[in-house]
Order: sequence, then structure tokens, then C-alpha cells
Amino acid sequence: MSDTTYHVVNNDKEMQFEVELDGEKAVLVYRFYKHDIALMHTEVPDALEGKGIASALARAAFAYAESQQKPVIVYCPFVAGFIQKHPEYKKQLDPEYNKA
Repeated sequence: MSDTTYHVVNNDKEMQFEVELDGEKAVLVYRFYKHDIALMHTEVPDALEGKGIASALARAAFAYAESQQKPVIVYCPFVAGFIQKHPEYKKQLDPEYNKA
């Protein structure tokens, strides 16, 4: 895992967090549901794998959710695994929808 800091952009038009690097784009797609933000899917191109970019996207998504006072619903398998490794984020989960 890398400790590199990436510039994560919230592309609110496309409803995804993005990191662009070396001509490639990694994304974490989200949707709003009731009063929550749902983290749907993370996609990192093969050329960018193993650099900690998906974790940077997850951190940005949780920071955004916290700033907007929105509980988080997790559908993305990567984010579910991220929470297991970083249990400090569990407090942001909407208990009605998440069993993490």
C-alpha cells in the first residue's frame, strides 16, 4: 500500500469521486438515497492498481459524507473491505442498511 496523497475530485455531475493519473481515471461511484450517500462501485484501471488509489477514493467519500452529515450505505465490495481494515469509519455507516 502506498502512502502517496492523491488529488481526489468529487465530480458531482457524474456522481463519482475521481483520481486521474498517467492518462487513466479511477472512480468511486455514489448515489444519494433518502438521507444517505450510497457507495456503489470502485473501479481502478489495471495500470493504477496497487498504488492506494482506491483507498484514497474511499477516504474522500467518507470525508465528503461526514462534511455533508450523511450516513453511508456500502454496496461496493472494495469499500466493505476497506472498512474492515479501517474500523474507525464504521461509525459513519447507516445501521439500517449496513451490517459491516
